[in-house]
Amino acid sequence: MKEKFLTGRVAMVTGGASGMGRAMALAFAEAGAHVGIGSLLQQSTSTKADGELVNRPGQEELDRTKGEIEALGVTCVAVDLDVCDVDSVKNFHKVVVDTLGPVDILANAAGITAEHLTVDHPEALWLKVMDVNTNGTFRATREVLPGMVERGWGRIVNIASTAASVGAPMSPAYCASKAAVVGFTKAVAQEGAPAMVTANTISPGWVETTFGREWLTDIAEKQMHKKGDEFIDEQKAENPQKRLIQPKEIGAMAAHLCRDEAVGITGQDITISAGSMW
Repeated sequence: MKEKFLTGRVAMVTGGASGMGRAMALAFAEAGAHVGIGSLLQQSTSTKADGELVNRPGQEELDRTKGEIEALGVTCVAVDLDVCDVDSVKNFHKVVVDTLGPVDILANAAGITAEHLTVDHPEALWLKVMDVNTNGTFRATREVLPGMVERGWGRIVNIASTAASVGAPMSPAYCASKAAVVGFTKAVAQEGAPAMVTANTISPGWVETTFGREWLTDIAEKQMHKKGDEFIDEQKAENPQKRLIQPKEIGAMAAHLCRDEAVGITGQDITISAGSMW
């Protein structure tokens, strides 16, 4: 039986219907927390920019994740969320608070990427990547931080990336946005420290999610002229541990950072990459 060290806590997860967000939401629930998940759904009115790489789950996937969380014996709310829309973020926070209670834990996993060289990068797409990955993290944090500080307890876990410290010529917007998330999180850690509110980033290498496999496949087909599965196998072979990171590993680290005993871990960028640089 899992240790219920988060019993009575409330977690709010952006990008929570799939991938790393889903893994963190499930890990929080396994530890006893009630969970609110928000994800931008396929039928959302938000437009997809040309060249944007993003995984938008459907309502069925959102509902399925909600059911998996509730099967762990906690309460879950699930909403369509656009982190680029201030009102949408505020509504997500309000729904979570009204249904579950004040937010103790925030995990930001909503994110997109794009593959372009700087010299021909469409400005609208650059701004979109920055808005989702960096500004979306800021918007959600701004909603929950005052209450955490007032109550003297809070945990913020933001998904960054090894891309924050290792560049790639076709991912300048993604690299810049994730480096900004790391810097922002360090600032929040300092702001929250007197109230025992911690903020950390997790920087994964390649994670074997639907989005991760789609991104690798896009690189393989458009840049390497290879089949996606072939390129993914190559990435596994080149990794020191000969594998891709599994979403559950991200969830486990996020949950660990929420322990009372982890209060001294703040302002840190924690790499989970199985030994790889990227």
